[in-house]
Amino acid sequence: MTGPDAPESFRLAYVPGVIPGKWVRVWNDRFPADPLTLVQALAADAPGLVRDGGVDAALLRLPRDRAGLHAIPLYTETTVVVFPKDHLLAAADEVAAEDLADSVLLHPLDDTLDWERPPGLEAFARPETTGDAIELVAAGVGLLVVPQSLARLYHRKDLIYRPMVDVPESRVALSWLEDETTDAIEEFIGIVRGRTANSTRGRASEAKSPETKTPEPKRAVGKKPPAGKPTGAGKPRRTGAPQGGKRGKPRGRA
Repeated sequence: MTGPDAPESFRLAYVPGVIPGKWVRVWNDRFPADPLTLVQALAADAPGLVRDGGVDAALLRLPRDRAGLHAIPLYTETTVVVFPKDHLLAAADEVAAEDLADSVLLHPLDDTLDWERPPGLEAFARPETTGDAIELVAAGVGLLVVPQSLARLYHRKDLIYRPMVDVPESRVALSWLEDETTDAIEEFIGIVRGRTANSTRGRASEAKSPETKTPEPKRAVGKKPPAGKPTGAGKPRRTGAPQGGKRGKPRGRA
């Protein structure tokens, strides 16, 4: 990437279930000489990876401990319960926590929902990962409550899921170190917020001279009557912008 406004090389971590593709494509379109570097990270490891400088920023699920981190929440995921296709819950459109009171609920060690343990009966042991828990659901050991994106990530033909109500939800955010808001991070913040290339210029743009101003838009004015024609004859003479007249199109901000 070249030029005075170009951000430096940017390393972005992302956790399972989060799909950064649309934002990465925008980045690569705007900065083709410096493609963004993606780093896969476990949900539990992503905050530490940012704190240790292993990446510049991360798309992660908001951790309980946000010390030293900035975070911009991007969206909240639907929470679902995963179960075998022939389970009684398959007839429901949505499931409440109380509906799981008599079911064994698996609680993987990498669980991303903010609760001490899920509702229902406690399993004999906690699976190591969400992927392991999915295998146990398929084996009929218990059910699993996860963000919908993880249910899709670990999809199996013999399992289905339904949305849950009155349970914790997972929030996905863009996070980076406090006091480390670089030009590259400013650019990526603009991308995830949907700003255009012209409006997302980051801190480099803010450093431009404050004397540079956007010109005032020009206004259309009425035509002068032909020379010698009385101003009181025919149509009245209009000065300034005519009613319903078009205004000049303002120039966009840099």
